Amino acid sequence: MDSPLPASLSLFVLLIFLAIIKESCQGPHEKRLLNHLLSTYNTLERPVANESEPLEVKFGLTLQQIIDVDEKNQILTTNAWLNLDEKNQLLITNLWLSLEWNDYNLRWNETEYGGVKDLRITPNKLWKPDVLMYNSADEGFDGTYHTNIVVKHNGSCLYVPPGIFKSTCKIDITWFPFDDQHCEMKFGSWTYDGNQLDLVLNSEDGGDLSDFITNGEWYLLAMPGKKNTIVYACCPEPYVDITFTIQIRRRTLYYFFNLIVPCVLISSMALLGFTLPPDSGEKLTLGVTILLSLTVFLNLVAETLPQVSDAIPLLGTYFNCIMFMVASSVVLTVVVLNYHHRTADIHEMPPWIKSVFLQWLPWILRMGRPGRKITRKTILLSNRMKELELKERSSKSLLANVLDIDDDFRHTISGSQTAIGSSASFGRPTTVEEHHTAIGCNHKDLHLILKELQFITARMRKADDEAELIGDWKFAAMVVDRFCLIVFTLFTIIATVTVLLSAPHIIVQ
Repeated sequence: MDSPLPASLSLFVLLIFLAIIKESCQGPHEKRLLNHLLSTYNTLERPVANESEPLEVKFGLTLQQIIDVDEKNQILTTNAWLNLDEKNQLLITNLWLSLEWNDYNLRWNETEYGGVKDLRITPNKLWKPDVLMYNSADEGFDGTYHTNIVVKHNGSCLYVPPGIFKSTCKIDITWFPFDDQHCEMKFGSWTYDGNQLDLVLNSEDGGDLSDFITNGEWYLLAMPGKKNTIVYACCPEPYVDITFTIQIRRRTLYYFFNLIVPCVLISSMALLGFTLPPDSGEKLTLGVTILLSLTVFLNLVAETLPQVSDAIPLLGTYFNCIMFMVASSVVLTVVVLNYHHRTADIHEMPPWIKSVFLQWLPWILRMGRPGRKITRKTILLSNRMKELELKERSSKSLLANVLDIDDDFRHTISGSQTAIGSSASFGRPTTVEEHHTAIGCNHKDLHLILKELQFITARMRKADDEAELIGDWKFAAMVVDRFCLIVFTLFTIIATVTVLLSAPHIIVQ
């Protein structure tokens, strides 16, 4: 093993090291340089060698994070760095705004000042471009944090102030929640026109997105930048601005599983209400409860959207369609319950209801009643039988129609009377008084019997007719239930598929 260095040699190495550090220390040189640069520096002077030429400022933007997109107030909040260089203005958003320019008053020979190549100077001691966001919604208008300006020996100045920017943004809610938004951030000098200060894009690709932090609600598509030269009505000079467009797409996974899926499930429950028996007493309660639930969901959507009438959001349209369907189901449920509980004492079934709800609609829906098969042939045959029955009744006597018997009954009575007379002729001869008495008794007994038969027949026929009519109304209610179940199921499926297919995109995670 090598022996350790002697103590004298170690001390000598340490002294050499300290001497090297002392020679490389640039504190005195920087002080002398700052005194030289700032002693005669005027912060109000536009740093150009020729007053007739504009100062070129490179401008760039680095987007670091989208903090919030306030749809209700239409405000975009971003975190950015502002990079200011008189020659090169760079706007970086999360946000870093980058401004870079060249100040001819801040140049030196680095060899004369101990190799000092750059300085960090507070912005209040130097001239800097008064670049602001034109469409700012911040309370203080300028949301940047003033950092030091990096000045190099060739006069190049770099100003990169970070900040949280709030800018106005026109929100298009037509396709909400499957929407894309384009939010502009317009930057320009507040007092210098284009002949004095010329803004130039630092990169043709737009903003820098390399340090972007992913947002949970929005997906960043791009952030292109564009230079604009505008002559305003107030002033004849042209004014230059740099406009960055933040193109974002809403992530729909949250809205899909928290709004659309529950809405579809609730509407499906409304369809199940048509399968409940009317005697259960819960048909109307279920429909009203579902209608209230959809109203709550619609209010949740309305709270997140701006109060504008420019467009109706896609999700709001879907919810309104479903609410219309559920409201219609409540109305038709009332109709079903009304039909189901009708009696013969109060209501009489019109012929059109018999034709529609007892014949044709059950045939279309393939419905049948116990012991009755409804087909097109049976419908036509039933209508033909009713016509023949009406003709037959019109040709019968009043007694036959009341007792629902054939006219042969009268011939039977007259024949029996003839038989009695003829049988009497074979016996003893009857007197005129006995003959009239016998005929009177027979007519009286027959009249009493006929009256009793009429009463019994009428009661039995009324009971049968009432039971049949009640059964017809209940079957008509079943037909309406089945018809509404099919129609509203198709309506829900078509509305859901139409909304999803009309959206520009369905799910963005």
